[in-house]
Amino acid sequence: MRKSLLFLLLAFLAIHLNAQKVKDTEIPPFGTVDKSDLELTQCYFDPDAEAMILLEDGELAYIDGIGIVLEKRIRIKILKKEGLDRADIHLRYNNSDKDQSIRDIAAQTYNLDPSGKVVIAKVDKKQIFDKNINKRVAEKVFTFPEVKVGSIIEYKYKHNGIGLINWYFQHSIPVKVSRYVLDFPDYIQMRNTPFCSRKYEHKEESKGARVAQSYLMKEIPGFRNESNVINEEAYMDRLETTVSAYKEASGLWKNRNVNWIQVIRFLMEDEDFGIQLKRDIPRTSDLDLELAQVKDDYNRMKTIHAYVRKNMTWNEYYGIWALDGVKAAWKDKKGTAGEINLILVNLLRNAGLDAKPVLVSTHDNGLVNATDAGTYDYPGFNQFNKVLAHVTIGGKVYVLDGSEKETPTHLIPREVLMTEGLVIEKIDTGEWGWVNLWDPAETYKEVFVLSGHVEADGKVRVKEDITSIDYSRLRKIGLVRKGEKEFRDRFLHGDDPNIQIDSLTFENKESDSLPLVQHIQFTESLNGTGDYLFLSVNKFTGLEKNPFIADTRQADVFFGANQSYLITGNVFLPEGYEWDALPKNLRMIMPDTSISITRISQVSNDRLSMRITIDFKKPFFSVQEYGAFHEFYKQLFDILNEQYVIKKKARP
Repeated sequence: MRKSLLFLLLAFLAIHLNAQKVKDTEIPPFGTVDKSDLELTQCYFDPDAEAMILLEDGELAYIDGIGIVLEKRIRIKILKKEGLDRADIHLRYNNSDKDQSIRDIAAQTYNLDPSGKVVIAKVDKKQIFDKNINKRVAEKVFTFPEVKVGSIIEYKYKHNGIGLINWYFQHSIPVKVSRYVLDFPDYIQMRNTPFCSRKYEHKEESKGARVAQSYLMKEIPGFRNESNVINEEAYMDRLETTVSAYKEASGLWKNRNVNWIQVIRFLMEDEDFGIQLKRDIPRTSDLDLELAQVKDDYNRMKTIHAYVRKNMTWNEYYGIWALDGVKAAWKDKKGTAGEINLILVNLLRNAGLDAKPVLVSTHDNGLVNATDAGTYDYPGFNQFNKVLAHVTIGGKVYVLDGSEKETPTHLIPREVLMTEGLVIEKIDTGEWGWVNLWDPAETYKEVFVLSGHVEADGKVRVKEDITSIDYSRLRKIGLVRKGEKEFRDRFLHGDDPNIQIDSLTFENKESDSLPLVQHIQFTESLNGTGDYLFLSVNKFTGLEKNPFIADTRQADVFFGANQSYLITGNVFLPEGYEWDALPKNLRMIMPDTSISITRISQVSNDRLSMRITIDFKKPFFSVQEYGAFHEFYKQLFDILNEQYVIKKKARP
C-alpha cells in the first residue's frame, strides 16, 4: 500500500499545465564557470572550510503525467584534500513501487590547465551505476574524474515522483548561493515555513494558472561539527513545505490540516499497521516453556523481549509499516523494524500485558514537529521512522525495540532519548497521545576505583576497576563484543605512548541487567622535571579532553541522560618520595545546580587517598545556557586534570 497521501492527492488532481521556470540572473547556466572561482583557495566567509557549495539550485514542480519532479543542480569547489570525498556522489530514492526515479544526470569536473584555460572532464554515463540499498531503497552512484584540490565539480539531475521535501540552505560546508523554487497549480495552496536565522529573499510569480515561489539565501557558513547534538539538521537554515489546502472540482477550498485523532484513526484502520495488531501470532513451544517459568509481569515482558531479539533478524529497513505482514515476518524470522516491533506488541498483548505501539523518530531522522494544538500538516505519520513497544507495568513505562540487540529491557533505546513518541490506541479509550521518552532514573553512570604504586623508576603501576552502568554500559558493550583491540583503541588511550595496558578483562559481558565491569592493569611513565613527578588520576574516564572549548555554539548540548561519575582510590609512593602540596579540596556547583563536582584528597604517610564526584542533574543545555555551561565546563576540566605532585625527598 502506498503511504504518500500527498502523492495520491496530486495524482488524482490531474492538470494539463507544465512548470514555468523562475529565472534569476544570479544563477549561472550549467557548464559555465568563472575562472576566478577556479582560482579560489579559500571561502571568504568561512575560511576553514575544506570545500564550499558555489551553487545549489532546486525547483520542485508538479508536471502533468509525471507528478512531482525535483530538478536540482549543485556546483562545489574543492578547497582542501579533506574535501575530495565530495566527488563521490550517492543520490538516494525510493524504489519500492517503482514510482520514483532519478534521470537526466549530467556531471563534469572543471580544472585550469597550466596556461590558465578551463578544462572540462565529463562523467561518462556508463560510469553512473544503480545500487540497491535494500528492496525498497536504491541510489545512483558515480564519481567525478580528474578531481584535485582546486577543482570545481558540478552535477544536475531530475528526481521524478519525489513528493514534497524540505530544502536545506545550510550544510556542513558553506554555501555561496542557494535557491529553491516551488511551482504548483493555483488550486493547490502551499504553506512554506522558513526556519532561518539568516536573511533570505522571497519572490512570488503568477503565470497563467500556476504560482511559483522562489527563496534565495547567500553566504551561509557551514554548520560546524559540534559534539553532543541530537540532530544537526534541526538547527540548519531550511524551508519546510506542505500543502495546506486545495480547491475541489466544485470550486470550494478543502482544508488539509488534520488533527491527530484523524491520523490515529487512519493508522488503526490501515492494513499495514492497525490491522496487523489484530493478527494472531502463534507462540512457539519454546517461548511457552520460558513463559511458564515466570510469574510476574516484568519478567514476562523481559522474556518476550529477549525471545524476539534472539529469534528475529532485522533486515535494516526502517519504517512503521508491516508491508509483508507480521505473520510472514514471524514465519521467516526476518523483517522490517515495523514488522518486528508489531510482532513484539502482539506477543506482549497475548501474554496479558498492557502493550501499545508508539511511533518514534530517531535522532538521525530528526525531531517530530509537534504543536501545542496537537495538529500537524498531513500526513503526520511521515515524520516517524520507527515503531516501538510501549508497555506499562505497575505505573512504570518501558519502551522496547525488538529489532535492536543491545539495549536492555529496562532502558529506553538511546536513539530516541528525549524525543516525543505518539502512542497509538483506540480513540475512545483515551489512552492514545504523546509521551516524553525520557526517565530521570535511567542514567549514564561510571565508577572508577584505582589502586596505584609509584616506582622509583618514575613509573606508576595501576590496577583500575571501571563499573559502567546503564547507558555507559550500552555505549561500550558493542566494542567489547567486537574485540579487545577495538575497545582499547576507543576507550583506553590506544595512541598514548606513555601508557602500556598490561591486562584487560571483563565481567558481565552477557548479562544486560548487570553493570559492565572492566578490570585493567596498566603502567604509565610519569612526566616530571628535576626532583618532581606529576600524576593524574583522570584515566580512561572519557573526561580527559573538554569537547566544549568554542566560545559560541549553534546547537543545544544534548547528553540524553543524567550522568554520574565517581573517581576514587589510593596511590602509594616508594621510599625516598613524598607528596607535595595537594590540589585543594573543593565543591563547585553550576548556578542552576544542574552540574556539581566535589574533590577530596588526603595523605597519610606514603598513601594518597582521593575521591572525585561529578553529577549532572539534567541531560540538556540550550544554546541560551551555553555561556554559563561553557565557563563551568572549562573549570570542571581544569579540576579534573589538575595533577598531584610527587617530590623526591632531600637526602639527610
